[in-house]
Amino acid sequence: MISLEEKEQQLKHFQHILVEIKEEIGQVIVGQEEIIEQVLWAMLSEGHALLEGMPGVGKTMLIRTISEVLNFDFARIQFTPDLMPSDITGTKMIEIHDNGKQSFVFHEGPIFSNIVLADEINRATPKTQSSLLEAMAEKTVTIMGETRKVSAPFFVLATQNPVDMEGTYPLPEAQMDRFLLKIHMGYPKKEELYEIIKRTTGTESYQVKSLLDTDSMQKIQLAVKEVLVSQDLLDYTVNLVMATHPDQELSSEMVRKYVRYGVGPRGVQSLIRVAKARAFCAGRFHVSKGDIKHAAIPVLRHRLFLNFEGEATGIKEDAILEDVIQHIDKSMTGR
Repeated sequence: MISLEEKEQQLKHFQHILVEIKEEIGQVIVGQEEIIEQVLWAMLSEGHALLEGMPGVGKTMLIRTISEVLNFDFARIQFTPDLMPSDITGTKMIEIHDNGKQSFVFHEGPIFSNIVLADEINRATPKTQSSLLEAMAEKTVTIMGETRKVSAPFFVLATQNPVDMEGTYPLPEAQMDRFLLKIHMGYPKKEELYEIIKRTTGTESYQVKSLLDTDSMQKIQLAVKEVLVSQDLLDYTVNLVMATHPDQELSSEMVRKYVRYGVGPRGVQSLIRVAKARAFCAGRFHVSKGDIKHAAIPVLRHRLFLNFEGEATGIKEDAILEDVIQHIDKSMTGR
């Protein structure tokens, strides 16, 4: 058993490493500090992240850079309409041995890596998309009746183009719910464009340093789980999620008007997990209300389902969640 003082030193060491990781990623990725933070929240919470943005904003480059800095086994899968499930999971093939006998030998697919980049995931058909479901939820893959464990730690970091673009297949609700975070990646600012040009059009290129291994990541994940959450904040989180349901007393007028289904139980779990990761990254060992609020939109935006009126008016899930947060703040303050 390690002493309390040794444990605190270990936690501070992990937090220092996380600061170094963000700085190292920033040597390649210009700006996007909040996006980098959110991807790390997902990984520290043992979850998966979906990055959505227009082509060319650096989604793939960001994930590849993170994998290099973390020094994990990495596999990139380019999702296309003709991609088959076996191209992801692997398959059993007949091999002929020297003695002439034949047997099935399993050939692993790219899913047996620590970080799987599912690039443009919504360009593949739903059948292929669904091949990730078991691995994302259970961390196992079943092929021809045989179940195999994927690598540990295991992360699916997926990118997708906006669903209204040509040639995309919207992810089914069950698969969207498997992602801990849905992260919107926007265009860089004007001054960031100048820096991008400087870094990418010259003769010099930066070689990132590897700062973490899989064992250390698993230790950090355990440390994140130990971050404390008070009963008041648990009440706040539960009320926040309940307020996304249109048939609840806590729900706001906007929710009743535009939402068909609210956030499910996995959303509550995810919100607490990510809030703990945010607190840990900030050097704290307890969750604050600010952690819950900052985590709420990327954690919950893909778990809200709008009704016909909501889709027709074009209202965004983010706007509804901001309204829910304000509504809960007022109702709980007024008690």
